[in-house]
Amino acid sequence: MTRIRLYVSAIVLAATGLTVFTYLQEPTARPDHLQAAVSFAVLGLLFQLATYRKTKGAIGTIAFLPFLAIVVLSPNWMAMVAVGSAMIVGEFFARRTLIKAVFNVAQFVLSTSICVLVYQFLGGTSILEFARSSIPAVAVVLPLFLVINILAAYGAVSISSGGGFWTLLGQHNPTDILYDLLALPFVFVFAWFYTQFGPFGVAMLAIPLFGVRELYKTNAQLQRTNRELLDLMVAAIEARDPYTSGHSRRVAANTRVVAEMLGLGRKEVERIYIAALLHDVGKIHEVFGPILSKPGKLTAEEFAIMKTHSGLGAELIQRLTDLQDCVLPVLHHHENWDGTGYPHGIAGERIPLWSRIIMFADTADAMMSDRPYRAALSPAQVRAEFMRLKGKQFDPYICEILLGSPAFDQLFANAPPRDVAGVEGILTPSRPVLVSGLD
Repeated sequence: MTRIRLYVSAIVLAATGLTVFTYLQEPTARPDHLQAAVSFAVLGLLFQLATYRKTKGAIGTIAFLPFLAIVVLSPNWMAMVAVGSAMIVGEFFARRTLIKAVFNVAQFVLSTSICVLVYQFLGGTSILEFARSSIPAVAVVLPLFLVINILAAYGAVSISSGGGFWTLLGQHNPTDILYDLLALPFVFVFAWFYTQFGPFGVAMLAIPLFGVRELYKTNAQLQRTNRELLDLMVAAIEARDPYTSGHSRRVAANTRVVAEMLGLGRKEVERIYIAALLHDVGKIHEVFGPILSKPGKLTAEEFAIMKTHSGLGAELIQRLTDLQDCVLPVLHHHENWDGTGYPHGIAGERIPLWSRIIMFADTADAMMSDRPYRAALSPAQVRAEFMRLKGKQFDPYICEILLGSPAFDQLFANAPPRDVAGVEGILTPSRPVLVSGLD
């Protein structure tokens, strides 16, 4: 808590200092600049009051668009005062905790102040007295505002959650950035309307702006619904087998770790994550219920039934248009490098890359979990098993990269909790442990 308070205090001091510095540069308040700043501050406040939920704990707003219009219409200290005032009123009505409210206000004021100073430095002038020399300045400060906000926000999230800053930043939805960038030209439209119609023009903009807000809101709702449906499906699968509760989420998390070790792109990593999250979706079929709840060893018939779960899972996923790229990875995630896996017994690079990556994450979670016949393996034992099965169960190339990477230990950060009472007295077998892959 102390660290986040220090961070917020630093943001507040920086925002205040830059605002004072800008004021000292040119303390005069021009009436036309003041009127523009107040008009768009009121519009920005309306959109602060009309926020929408993006994800749990995160909200969305398009208030940044009228705030950016203030920057290009009134590029001076009045922009910071106008944005800060609108944010204070908005945070008051939102009834957020004091530290969150202070951070949100300071974050927007800081972004505005930096943009105003950069705009001035690049020779930009108010759109009210538009000059061609302002075009490059406008093109720079509009995306700059978004960048500063994102960096400041993820800095706060990193400190409060203890997560890595760059890791959290890398998980930022690129679709959100695209929507924000595509919306930036609206700032020019706002400024033009104001130069033509004054404050009345700002009122005219409210209706189309609410249309933009609805577009943002709909996109956020679709993304949230899709992820929640995936989580619901995974929860339904794991409810059949409480012993492996959380398995799919851990496999998905470790799949992301392995994919990032291989240097795959962000978009591909996220798609593999989804495929891994659904890798056991076939087990939702009723036929697996009695087998999953059976405490003892499986019979040959039961084992044969369990081996059908990857094919059934692929059939289910194939029904969803947005998940077509996940069908083959789910179908083949139990294929072994030497061709001894299932369902088709394919080998080597004929196995989809995503399937080979999921195989590592799936097997790692099984080895790190307590079982009735053995305790969870230690990191050294897991490493030894990977080495022993390299070129047999696992892709040797991926295995070398995984074992040679400093990030290998990240796999154990996602390990399931140890059930000490449940494994007390169980001896780890001296024979090698070949993971069947039914987990």
